[in-house]
Amino acid sequence: MTTTLGAIELPDWAWERAEVRQALRARDVGALFRYAQQYTGVSQARIAAAVGMAQGRVNEIINGRREVSRLDVYERIADGLHMPDDARHLLGLAASREKRSGGAAFDLAAFPEVVRVYAAQNSAAEEIQQQTREAQELDVLAVRGLGLIGLNDSLLRACLPRDQGGKGLRVRVLLLDPDSDALAQRAAEIGESAESLAGGVRLAEARLRELADSSDIQVYRYRMLPTWRLIRTDSTMFVSAFDAGWEGHESATYKVMETPHGPLFRGFRRMFDAVIDGAQRTV
Repeated sequence: MTTTLGAIELPDWAWERAEVRQALRARDVGALFRYAQQYTGVSQARIAAAVGMAQGRVNEIINGRREVSRLDVYERIADGLHMPDDARHLLGLAASREKRSGGAAFDLAAFPEVVRVYAAQNSAAEEIQQQTREAQELDVLAVRGLGLIGLNDSLLRACLPRDQGGKGLRVRVLLLDPDSDALAQRAAEIGESAESLAGGVRLAEARLRELADSSDIQVYRYRMLPTWRLIRTDSTMFVSAFDAGWEGHESATYKVMETPHGPLFRGFRRMFDAVIDGAQRTV
């Protein structure tokens, strides 16, 4: 039986490196183990002891002969590598148990309304599309929105009714104002030119305008730096975070269900309505 040893301490800067964050998003545990060796000099045996695995299993993972898929194993790995909370979120996990037990941290996954956590949007894509097809209301808060609803092969566009004879789906889309300072700041955060990002917003807006004759669709421009990316289908939300270095679809995605007394769903819905109140309608 394998027992866990004390956590391996990677330097703080290691979790900020682009290649490490990409490995977290891809749930590439082999790469994470290799980075742990590179940045701390630990052996495979030390990694195995820290994460509660046999050394042979760690060797197989590092060399690509075995993959990790179970949530409890990801939890052991996160604990064994002493991942900070932002790294845990990229891996699709909740905040550390220490913070959850103390109750001081704002941890979405700790709310009962959060019924599932996906590693990224693509893991939730099929469910989001199914929810959209069955919904009466669709709210979207994005930056440029091309991958969500702007392009023909985007996540949501094919789910929208194409004629007035279809079901009455009301759609509201919030996009970041292409002329705002917030867009320039967001572009710098993700390493893109402001011109390119603004062009993407305008293209999405133009493509959504094409749907105005056949769909009940409203499009707005907001001017604040985005924190949350939100898709609401009636009483279900899919929420992810924007941050420096990655876009919303790369973040962990939280499925939030409306409950009679839960504050989270109502809080996000109130936030969406507040953004609309200060936004400019363009479609």
